[in-house]
Amino acid sequence: MILDQLYIQRKSSLKTPQKNEKHSRSILKAISWRALGTLDTIAISWFISGELSIAFSIGAFELLTKTILYYLHERLWNGINWGK
Repeated sequence: MILDQLYIQRKSSLKTPQKNEKHSRSILKAISWRALGTLDTIAISWFISGELSIAFSIGAFELLTKTILYYLHERLWNGINWGK
């Protein structure tokens, strides 16, 4: 019984939550989110314009700009302690 409690206490003390994400995690999240968002943008642009080349041009441009903006947004929010 005492050994069980010591084991549980030791096990729970080893699990310390990380407060900050690594830059590589933020970058991967930004890329995966933008891939999904870009496919959505291409589909909407194609539906509105009827031109696949225009849709891909819009999608490529917004992929670059929004990936950068998302990464900066993530890093800013990572520095805010509210809600953690």
